[in-house]
Amino acid sequence: MYYVYIVTNKNHTVLYIGMTGSLESRIHDHRARLIEGFTKRYQATKLIYYEDYPDPLSAIAREKQLKGWRREKKITLIERMNPRWCDLFEQITEGMDMDILSSGSGVSKIVRDPSTSSG
Repeated sequence: MYYVYIVTNKNHTVLYIGMTGSLESRIHDHRARLIEGFTKRYQATKLIYYEDYPDPLSAIAREKQLKGWRREKKITLIERMNPRWCDLFEQITEGMDMDILSSGSGVSKIVRDPSTSSG
Protein backbone atom coordinates (compact mmCIF):
# COMPACT_ATOMS: atom_id res chain seq x y z
CA MET A 1 0.00 0.00 0.00
CA TYR A 2 1.15 3.55 -0.76
CA TYR A 3 -0.06 6.77 0.77
CA VAL A 4 -0.43 10.44 -0.10
CA TYR A 5 -0.60 12.55 3.02
CA ILE A 6 -0.83 16.12 4.24
CA VAL A 7 0.82 17.41 7.40
CA THR A 8 0.64 20.86 8.96
CA ASN A 9 2.09 22.76 11.89
CA LYS A 10 0.30 23.58 15.15
CA ASN A 11 -1.11 26.87 13.79
CA HIS A 12 -2.15 25.34 10.45
CA THR A 13 -0.19 27.97 8.54
CA VAL A 14 1.64 25.52 6.26
CA LEU A 15 0.57 22.43 4.34
CA TYR A 16 3.03 19.78 3.19
CA ILE A 17 2.01 17.02 0.80
CA GLY A 18 4.06 13.85 0.59
CA MET A 19 3.94 10.25 -0.61
CA THR A 20 5.22 7.14 1.15
CA GLY A 21 5.01 3.37 1.29
CA SER A 22 4.88 3.41 5.10
CA LEU A 23 2.62 6.10 6.49
CA GLU A 24 3.24 5.28 10.15
CA SER A 25 7.02 5.40 9.81
CA ARG A 26 7.03 8.53 7.68
CA ILE A 27 4.81 10.47 10.06
CA HIS A 28 6.88 9.27 13.00
CA ASP A 29 9.97 10.63 11.22
CA HIS A 30 8.26 13.99 10.63
CA ARG A 31 7.18 14.14 14.28
CA ALA A 32 10.70 13.29 15.48
CA ARG A 33 12.07 15.88 13.01
CA LEU A 34 14.34 13.30 11.38
CA ILE A 35 13.65 14.52 7.84
CA GLU A 36 15.59 17.61 6.81
CA GLY A 37 13.78 20.25 4.80
CA PHE A 38 10.38 21.89 4.75
CA THR A 39 8.60 19.85 7.43
CA LYS A 40 11.46 20.21 9.89
CA ARG A 41 11.94 23.92 9.17
CA TYR A 42 8.23 24.73 9.57
CA GLN A 43 7.51 22.11 12.27
CA ALA A 44 4.88 20.38 10.13
CA THR A 45 4.30 17.30 12.27
CA LYS A 46 0.51 17.00 12.45
CA LEU A 47 -1.06 14.43 10.09
CA ILE A 48 -4.36 15.90 8.94
CA TYR A 49 -5.16 13.97 5.75
CA TYR A 50 -4.20 10.82 3.88
CA GLU A 51 -5.31 8.59 1.02
CA ASP A 52 -4.13 5.07 0.17
CA TYR A 53 -3.22 3.64 -3.23
CA PRO A 54 -2.34 0.13 -4.38
CA ASP A 55 0.74 1.14 -6.37
CA PRO A 56 3.39 3.87 -6.29
CA LEU A 57 2.60 5.32 -9.73
CA SER A 58 -1.00 6.21 -8.82
CA ALA A 59 0.16 7.66 -5.48
CA ILE A 60 2.81 9.78 -7.19
CA ALA A 61 0.26 11.02 -9.75
CA ARG A 62 -2.15 12.01 -6.97
CA GLU A 63 0.64 13.72 -4.99
CA LYS A 64 1.53 15.82 -8.02
CA GLN A 65 -2.12 16.65 -8.61
CA LEU A 66 -2.64 17.84 -5.03
CA LYS A 67 0.58 19.86 -5.05
CA GLY A 68 -0.79 21.74 -8.05
CA TRP A 69 -3.96 22.78 -6.26
CA ARG A 70 -4.53 26.16 -4.64
CA ARG A 71 -4.56 26.22 -0.83
CA GLU A 72 -8.34 26.75 -0.69
CA LYS A 73 -9.01 23.56 -2.63
CA LYS A 74 -6.61 21.60 -0.39
CA ILE A 75 -8.42 22.91 2.69
CA THR A 76 -11.78 21.79 1.28
CA LEU A 77 -10.35 18.31 0.70
CA ILE A 78 -8.91 18.13 4.22
CA GLU A 79 -12.12 19.33 5.85
CA ARG A 80 -14.24 16.69 4.09
CA MET A 81 -12.24 13.97 5.88
CA ASN A 82 -11.11 15.84 8.98
CA PRO A 83 -13.28 18.92 9.65
CA ARG A 84 -11.58 19.73 12.97
CA TRP A 85 -8.04 19.19 11.65
CA CYS A 86 -7.37 16.56 14.33
CA ASP A 87 -3.99 14.83 14.35
CA LEU A 88 -4.65 11.44 12.74
CA PHE A 89 -1.35 9.86 13.85
CA GLU A 90 -2.86 8.09 16.86
CA GLN A 91 -5.68 6.78 14.65
CA ILE A 92 -3.29 5.20 12.14
CA THR A 93 -1.02 3.74 14.81
CA GLU A 94 -3.79 2.29 16.98
CA GLY A 95 -2.93 -1.28 17.91
CA MET A 96 0.75 -0.90 17.10
CA ASP A 97 3.73 -1.51 19.31
CA MET A 98 5.34 1.91 19.33
CA ASP A 99 8.83 0.57 19.95
CA ILE A 100 10.89 2.28 17.31
CA LEU A 101 13.61 0.19 15.77
CA SER A 102 16.54 1.73 13.97
CA SER A 103 18.49 -0.12 11.36
CA GLY A 104 22.15 0.55 10.72
CA SER A 105 21.16 2.77 7.80
CA GLY A 106 19.49 5.24 10.14
CA VAL A 107 16.04 4.34 8.83
CA SER A 108 13.47 3.94 11.57
CA LYS A 109 10.27 1.99 11.44
CA ILE A 110 7.34 1.21 13.67
CA VAL A 111 6.80 -2.46 14.35
CA ARG A 112 3.33 -3.95 14.73
CA ASP A 113 2.70 -5.76 18.00
CA PRO A 114 1.74 -9.35 16.98
CA SER A 115 -0.62 -9.59 19.95
CA THR A 116 -2.79 -6.82 18.51
CA SER A 117 -2.71 -7.91 14.86
CA SER A 118 -5.82 -9.40 13.34
CA GLY A 119 -5.62 -12.69 11.45
